[in-house]
Amino acid sequence: MIQIYHNPRCGKSRNCLTFLDEANLSYEIISYLTEIPSFGELKSLIEKLNLKPIELVRVKEKIWIENFKGKTLSDTQIIQGMVDNPILIERPIVIKEGKAIIGRDLDKVSSFLESM
Repeated sequence: MIQIYHNPRCGKSRNCLTFLDEANLSYEIISYLTEIPSFGELKSLIEKLNLKPIELVRVKEKIWIENFKGKTLSDTQIIQGMVDNPILIERPIVIKEGKAIIGRDLDKVSSFLESM
C-alpha cells in the first residue's frame, strides 16, 4: 500500500494526490500536521528516504528561520525540531515497500512507483 505524508494546504502535495488518483493507485493519507509522527517514526522515515535529517527540513519556513537557522544542531535535535514543528517536514512524501521519496517532482514519483 502506498502512503503519502500530505498537507492539504500545499499545492505540490495536492498535485501528488491528483497524480495518484489519475493513475488509479490506492493510497493511505498521513495528515502529518495532525497525526504528528513520533521521533522514532520520523527517524525511520528519514532512513527510508536515504537522506540526512536536514535534507527533510523546509529551511525557508518562518519557524526554522526564527528558531534554528545558523545554529549547529545534531541530527537528533533536527529530528526533534520537526517532531515539535511538523510544518518543517518537507512534503509530500510517498512511501511504498519500505522506501520513500519526496514527491515534489511527479516524474520522479512516477519512476519511483514504477520501479517497485
